[in-house]
Amino acid sequence: MNMKTVLVLLLLALATIFALVCVLLTRARAPGACQHQPPAQEEADDGRSRVFADLTPEELAQVVQYLRGSLGVPLADAAHAKPSDNCIASVDVQLPAKAEVLRFLDAGGARPPREALAVLYFGAQAEPNVTEYVVGPLPTPAYHRDVTVQKYGGKVPYHRRPALPAEYKQVAEFFKIQVFPAAPSFMHQVMEYDGANLAAVTAAPRGSQSGDRLTWFIMFQNVSGFFLHPVGLEVLVDHSSLDLAQWAVHRVFYNGQYYRDMLELESIYVQGGVHVEKVRRAPQDGDFSSMRPRAPVAATFPLQYEPQGPRYSVRSNHVIFQAWSFAFGMSVMTGIRLFDIQYNGERVVYEMSVQEALSVYGSNCPGGMSTRYMDSSFGIGRYASPLVRGVDCPYTATYVDMHTLHEGMSSSRKTTALCIFEQNLGSPLRRHYSNLQSLYYGGMVNSALVLRSITTVGNYDYVWDFVFYQNGAIEGKVQATGYTSSSFFHGNGLQYGNRVWEHTLGTIHTHFVNYKVDLDVGEVKNSLVAHDMAFEMAQAPWNPEQQIERPRLTEKVLDTEDQAAFRLHSTMPRYIYFATNQKNKWGHQRGYRIQIVSFAGDHIPEASSMERAISWARYKLAVTRRKEEEPTSTSIYNQNDPWTPTVAFADFINNETITNEDLVAWITAGFLHIPHSEDIPNTLTVGNSVGFLLRPYNYYNLDPSIYSPDGVFFTSEQDFMACEVNPITCLSQTASCLPSLPPFTYDGFQNISRL
Repeated sequence: MNMKTVLVLLLLALATIFALVCVLLTRARAPGACQHQPPAQEEADDGRSRVFADLTPEELAQVVQYLRGSLGVPLADAAHAKPSDNCIASVDVQLPAKAEVLRFLDAGGARPPREALAVLYFGAQAEPNVTEYVVGPLPTPAYHRDVTVQKYGGKVPYHRRPALPAEYKQVAEFFKIQVFPAAPSFMHQVMEYDGANLAAVTAAPRGSQSGDRLTWFIMFQNVSGFFLHPVGLEVLVDHSSLDLAQWAVHRVFYNGQYYRDMLELESIYVQGGVHVEKVRRAPQDGDFSSMRPRAPVAATFPLQYEPQGPRYSVRSNHVIFQAWSFAFGMSVMTGIRLFDIQYNGERVVYEMSVQEALSVYGSNCPGGMSTRYMDSSFGIGRYASPLVRGVDCPYTATYVDMHTLHEGMSSSRKTTALCIFEQNLGSPLRRHYSNLQSLYYGGMVNSALVLRSITTVGNYDYVWDFVFYQNGAIEGKVQATGYTSSSFFHGNGLQYGNRVWEHTLGTIHTHFVNYKVDLDVGEVKNSLVAHDMAFEMAQAPWNPEQQIERPRLTEKVLDTEDQAAFRLHSTMPRYIYFATNQKNKWGHQRGYRIQIVSFAGDHIPEASSMERAISWARYKLAVTRRKEEEPTSTSIYNQNDPWTPTVAFADFINNETITNEDLVAWITAGFLHIPHSEDIPNTLTVGNSVGFLLRPYNYYNLDPSIYSPDGVFFTSEQDFMACEVNPITCLSQTASCLPSLPPFTYDGFQNISRL
């Protein structure tokens, strides 16, 4: 082979290699499937967060089996129980005392025994009552103890029990068999009743004094979005008797007029004395109330994805994200709750949880005007709805199933009840562009971790978020959506809302949400400090004749619970923070500031006979000493007997000292909602969001986000097109893949509203 041939072959080989390299580079830049790498954090989960974990299906089954064999009384299945039966209403985890948990987490102490809290209805006893038992140790129960008197100071009267689904089914049968047949002409000619075309919504509380179980049931057309289709008929039912045969109609309302019962309504109707407002029968899809899109499918909306996979990890009930770590759970009654929240290995919050969601309605119809919903009684966690990928949460979020036991003998699995995701909020967390003296740009994308649950309690959907920012701040917020409640439009209805359809009055109402935040800033014991600003008049040092209005910092240590209880309309210092005796590098007490985002007005006049049951809503912020005997600001039993509340938050505030003590912040946020035409078919989350932030205040020596790998910085003297200088430049290579999306799934529809 001569030299010329060798050169030709060599050139061909080089050309082939060059072409291959070009192909590989092209493929590297072309969109393809993202290669999801393991999360950045690979710390082993040693199982310590299990001390806060919800009960497993196996544990729930063991508790039920133990109770059935150990109480010495028959237990009916709550799904079918009569009021005169004994049954298990719910089983949830019984959290250990904080001191026990901290000894285990921080001091190498023994793991606290795992226990359950079982709520039982005893309708078959001589004195029917509600009893709460602590059952343990799990997974093999060997003991139970009655904690009712210890928790509430006495037995819980039976009339205070939250209604079971079985009771609503029994009410539905009562309507079909006894109520509606008493007015056949009216029901057929006016309501066009066919046995299935009416849906009912319960009002609450039930009556006007302790011992009552009198409920207004509001009738709607049973179509999609039935909450917007009132028909003008409301019935007050006395279902206080444990004998279903003794239930009775107490009053009837139709189109502005009241009647003794359905017989009287029928009699006056056939005589022509009832003013009838005939409601056009709506199609099954609800027409105006349907959420069916009115536009065809077009271009796909933007999607969020993680080019190298999630930067957080979820192991059992434990989450790690950047410098954050925390445990999570879901209470059947109060919903999402977080524990042992740490940043850079330091505990900031021991517990952060939802306590209550309250709505107070106005109307000129009886059901609406008497409604004060306390959603924990219905079950905020119980009604956690399955989350829809790509709408309720980003498509590629991590979805977590939950297991609960309520109103039955076996646990139920709530699929996709929680989602966890990192979200690029589309704006900088911080940034500065300098074109004076030195030339540079510095900034950081605001990417935060979100833990979300959405609960649908009747007509309303609440989006519960806890957001963890890279600067050490935490946000708790709730967004309200779903269907607005409505009343039948008649008479002076416009004094109580806006007319939103022909026969539909969107009724004025308030939303109040209460949170418990057990901050442990630097250590367990903290003090509460207030900073604000005041103007002082000063002479200019360089010119005594010149006056300057100079802002100066004001400081006050709030020594007692009374000083730390800020009523809704009172002035609250703009900077209020939990402070530790530890100091940062600059000599300041390390602290975390509480910043509330709320538009709440009056909750209810304090002269009201039921105000003490919701007295937590008097305060936008109240800080009290932490006590094991004050675990919650309210009770699930307050809804059905607010006149003698089982728990009255106002009693927590008794002027105890709060200096260098273990403290809890009780935070209330809320807003007024006057429904309007744009709330049809659904109320929007935009503008209907309230909550709070916990922000580091001299806790660190400088902004901790400066240590985040997400920061970007380059100067005029650097090559900002180089990847090692500016990683944003190379996104076309590092983030050019397409996500491999999991298949869409959805589980869970249930309808218990037909009459």
